[in-house]
Amino acid sequence: MSCPRREPGPEDLVRAARACGVTDERLLRALQATPRSAFVPASHRASAYADAPVPIGHGQVTTQPSLVAMMVAALGLTGDERVLEIGSGHGFQTALLARLAAYVVGVERWADMAEQARANLAGQGVENAEVVVGDGTLGVADRAPFDAIVISAAFPEVPPPVAQLRPGGRLVQPIGPGGRERVELYEKSGPGLVRRRTVAHACFVRLHGAYGYLPTAPCEDAD
Repeated sequence: MSCPRREPGPEDLVRAARACGVTDERLLRALQATPRSAFVPASHRASAYADAPVPIGHGQVTTQPSLVAMMVAALGLTGDERVLEIGSGHGFQTALLARLAAYVVGVERWADMAEQARANLAGQGVENAEVVVGDGTLGVADRAPFDAIVISAAFPEVPPPVAQLRPGGRLVQPIGPGGRERVELYEKSGPGLVRRRTVAHACFVRLHGAYGYLPTAPCEDAD
């Protein structure tokens, strides 16, 4: 008699994150409690709990869940932070951050994608996060300073205005041309950023904007 086949679920993503060295139990509980299937297009829900990127339109893909976990873990969130997220996609990482911090503002350059992220977050009852449409390389000056910033797109350097960090704040960004990056952790020290360590090596889409690569299309509205 064979055992019934278990359906994939969040525990598979927790297992993948642990395998990549994530040990923050608070983050792992958030990963367990956040259904990725609610943050991917309906056509890809069958693979929502595979530790792999998922296409979400406009030539974009989600970040691999274990890599999301590694990047968020590097921020060292304890619950009281204000977090800036550049590149919200469909809101999965936003939802994780919202479980771990006091307030999250995500910036998404595509208006339809931002709208989908808002709907996904609302569907999960997330109330301490917002997603605005705009140029992420400019940061969000009227919400600054931030305790942590996570950038989910690649550029060879940190965009100057995005360093809207309080002293001691942390920033995680893929550094490279887009397609082969070092995900780096920085800390605000004095007027600048100090590199602390390499979090991972990975492939990301390019960061577009005034302080990134030239946009392929303008943002459709701004918040």
